[in-house]
Amino acid sequence: MRDFIVFMHGDASAEPPPEAWSAYLLRLRELDIFDGGSAIGSGATFRKQGPAGALSGQITGYIRIRADSLAAAQDALAGNPVYECGGTVEIRELPRT
Repeated sequence: MRDFIVFMHGDASAEPPPEAWSAYLLRLRELDIFDGGSAIGSGATFRKQGPAGALSGQITGYIRIRADSLAAAQDALAGNPVYECGGTVEIRELPRT
């Protein structure tokens, strides 16, 4: 299995109901692919020299999952409250070093 991080963007056309998150996370746990996640709050950017880039305001949370492929990770989006409410969900593989 490979590791993926799923970023939720704050552009859903409707606010997902809180109980939708409980149901979705329970589903991922039942599939035994859930490795954690959280909402993401405010922060800042830093750079040792020169001005730092702007803080991304799009990403509002993340979930870490395990899947055999990007396609399998995409299948795990079924029931994701942001995805189901028309929002953007970004999946990135976490390469092993």
